[in-house]
Amino acid sequence: MDYALHYKELRESVARNAVDGAGHEVGATEGRRGTHHRNEDALTERQDVVVIGAGLSGLRMARLLAESGLAVLLLDRKMDLGQGVHTTGIFVRRTLGSFHLPPECLGPAVRHVTLYSPARRPLRLISPRDEFRIGRMAPLYEHELGRARTAGAEWAPRHRLEGLEFLRSSTLVKLTDPEGAHRVVRTRFVVGADGTFSTAARHLDLDRNRDWIVGVEEVFRGVDVQGPPRLHVMLDPQLAPGYIAWAAHDGHELHVGTGGHPSRFEPDRALRGVRELAGELLAREGLISSRNELDRAHPSERRAGAIPVGGILTRLSSPRGLLVGDAAGAPSPLTAGGLDPCLRLTALAAQLIVDHLTPGRASSLCAYHGRNFRPRFVSRLAMRRLYDRLDDPRLIEVMCLGLRMLPLRFAARQLFFGDGSFPEPPAELRDAVAATASRPVGATIRT
Repeated sequence: MDYALHYKELRESVARNAVDGAGHEVGATEGRRGTHHRNEDALTERQDVVVIGAGLSGLRMARLLAESGLAVLLLDRKMDLGQGVHTTGIFVRRTLGSFHLPPECLGPAVRHVTLYSPARRPLRLISPRDEFRIGRMAPLYEHELGRARTAGAEWAPRHRLEGLEFLRSSTLVKLTDPEGAHRVVRTRFVVGADGTFSTAARHLDLDRNRDWIVGVEEVFRGVDVQGPPRLHVMLDPQLAPGYIAWAAHDGHELHVGTGGHPSRFEPDRALRGVRELAGELLAREGLISSRNELDRAHPSERRAGAIPVGGILTRLSSPRGLLVGDAAGAPSPLTAGGLDPCLRLTALAAQLIVDHLTPGRASSLCAYHGRNFRPRFVSRLAMRRLYDRLDDPRLIEVMCLGLRMLPLRFAARQLFFGDGSFPEPPAELRDAVAATASRPVGATIRT
């Protein structure tokens, strides 16, 4: 079918299905899981919300909205969400205390961190609390997808967003299905949860990420690493320019990876160097039998992805849609940690969407704007710009020596064990959400 002709017919069909005086669209059948025109000429289905992207933010968003009673379509380019994972999946204490995550999808708690300077001098830190857990991301994604579908969300794998067409009071979402056929969904709202290079952001004419790093990682299972679960962090401007290299083990899995700015970073070469370095350091610490053990091991999984580090974007929403997760620039500009900020931003955005789409509630969607968050990122953005310029190993070595002194050692502990994460929304936005959520109209989001 000719694509232009298809949408011409669709627009004519929409015009025929007018809105009556009571605000109901003529010729449509109601239903929580989406509505379909009875008119045979109509070529579109209807949903209240279309969520683009089924990462952790998109999955959580689809579930929260469906639980509130909205008809939700969740789509992703992939069929198997466990394939091509883009994150190490380290969940921090604050996340674990705020959001329900199934214990079977989390590794043992990590309390130990070792920071290595460019000269390989270790700084060992221990927390009295359980600080991190490494998520088993493939089963976690499947768990979250199951919850979303149980709540009523429709799942559309292997679908690609081709474009958006804005009508007077709704939006046509143009998709390509697994067979390459065109599919059109008429929706009241669009959520872009499709990652750093968000297609939804471009079609919604919202801001897009301009600054990011590239991360690559290998996951090993069956490597015998002794000692308690530990996060090893390596500072090396050659192997991880503008970022860090890491080896994280929790007794079940060993994650070895690195990241850096694309213009100064060769992922394959850097990852080989980090694997050798991790083997050397783990052997020196007596945690593995030989420095060559990782070279002999075969990774069970390889991961790669782009992580935005420019801070949360400014234009995050419009009356037609909004952005969450990496698409919104939610990860920390300093650490590039994204799971906690993505979950927190998603929970806030979900409540704002429910308010926006629920008759009788005042919409606070205009407050979902980067100006309400970016001031809280000032120090992290400044530290990000400073670290980007630290490409001399000698300067980083001096910095690491300073971290051994008591005042700066406290700063190192705060960096790894502190409660700082995605900043809480401003008071006026929290008050607006609380005020609308307290009304007996519709549903209130529960995370």
